Amino acid sequence: MYRLSDIKIREGLSEEEIINVALKKYKINKNEIKEAYINKKSIDARNKKDIFFNYSINIKLKKERKIKGAIFVNEDVIPKIEVNRKSKYKPIIVGAGPAGLFAALTLVDNGIAPIIIEQGSKVEKRVEDVETFTQKGILNTFSNIQFGEGGAGTFSDGKLNTGNSSIFSRKVLGEFVKFGAPKEILYNAKPHLGTDNLVKIVRNIRKYIISKGGEFQFDTKVEDFVIKENKIVSICTGKNIIETDTVILAIGHSARDTFKKLLERQVNIIPKSFAVGVRIEHLQSKINTAQYGENPKLKLPPADYKLVYHAKNGRVCYTFCMCPGGQVMASSSQKETIVTNGMSNFKRDGKNANSALLVNITPDDCKYDTPLKGMYFQEDLEKKAFVMGGKNYFAPVQRVEDYLKNEKSIKIGDVIPTYMPGYTLSNINELFPEYINETLKEALVELNKKLQGFLDGDAILTAVETRTSSPVQILRDKDTLVSNINGLYPCGEGAGYAGGIMTSAIDGIKVAIEILKKSK
Repeated sequence: MYRLSDIKIREGLSEEEIINVALKKYKINKNEIKEAYINKKSIDARNKKDIFFNYSINIKLKKERKIKGAIFVNEDVIPKIEVNRKSKYKPIIVGAGPAGLFAALTLVDNGIAPIIIEQGSKVEKRVEDVETFTQKGILNTFSNIQFGEGGAGTFSDGKLNTGNSSIFSRKVLGEFVKFGAPKEILYNAKPHLGTDNLVKIVRNIRKYIISKGGEFQFDTKVEDFVIKENKIVSICTGKNIIETDTVILAIGHSARDTFKKLLERQVNIIPKSFAVGVRIEHLQSKINTAQYGENPKLKLPPADYKLVYHAKNGRVCYTFCMCPGGQVMASSSQKETIVTNGMSNFKRDGKNANSALLVNITPDDCKYDTPLKGMYFQEDLEKKAFVMGGKNYFAPVQRVEDYLKNEKSIKIGDVIPTYMPGYTLSNINELFPEYINETLKEALVELNKKLQGFLDGDAILTAVETRTSSPVQILRDKDTLVSNINGLYPCGEGAGYAGGIMTSAIDGIKVAIEILKKSK
């Protein structure tokens, strides 16, 4: 297979027309082609006066020959999975987020039917629970933005980019397309799904797993793990006891009760670094202008950004989960706490852009003497933000200009906060330790040099963002992926082995493969 690169397109063309442009550039006759498809599409906006789409095209020839200037590439081939599992027990998957769902898909596609246990609700019911919380401030602690079918990523921008080069990346994208995602995620440089698509896709994945013999138990919380002679023998829910020899812990980074129970059962857990901060909102139109210039000739998608700054105090401040045309979401999972997150629908057609603006936190920053010290650090901030919000899960918000001056905001400017059920004008300086405020303020000034307008005085900060990654890692063997308890497999973001939808899904696949390979 050959890759034709650097195909610059400055007008709206169909996929067939783009491929024809590539064939003409590389002097290839259309009759020679056995197969051709877009491999990658990105936007080059370095020169605001000449913005273009940059494509690469993969082609297969009917008769092999050398193509001048093209690169020969091997197709990603996933090795055939050797299934040795002969246990009389069904594997249990705790958590129906990306890691759990893709572990389940891998198992059922290889003849092993798991039981998926999820403390939250089906995605359809979960949408209703989230709407009730955002509209009325009534929180369901078991079914919310953190917990429920699809995991926390269901109510996000649905980003599918990953920093690793796993052979499973294209498989995950292909599975999403199979279950209803737009085909363009296969080649966009920064693919995303949006919450509206994710809800449908997650439902379709569930139906497929059930059709292959898998079982879901929703609104069911795993309350304990029964371990004998250093082996998992059963799990206890509020409804029943299920015997098993295999448990995949795909629990997500907000499963605090489960972290406590695992520690109690002497599962090896260590604290790890994480990050906390705020959501920052700008007008999407200003982000577009900053990235594309005043009047781009091409029809371009809402612009995004990804920024990082190394502060003088040694901390790192960075943007995370940037949501073009999105909204800031109320994402609490515990009573009397405030947690924020961002989401967008696929079209990203909202008025505001938002992103997490985060400062790294190390275990040494946390005062508690426990492997769960980071979890308690997060929780303290969330409770403090709830008190600052004042009522009914209102979030503290502040204009950037006021935050820099350490003055409580008394008005809102051009940027209207999107957080629901409501907000309270506050002084967020009073929420954080000084080292976090110092880092955020320095970064706001410096990041404005990278993205003009980032320091807009009317930009809105909403607190508090704490659930960007797990504060713990549940240790596992690097080869077998099993924990210190035989049969217990930590998996995905909550266990500390992933960061987002793609890497969580890939980790779910890897863990499932290890389970399939194991004969006893």
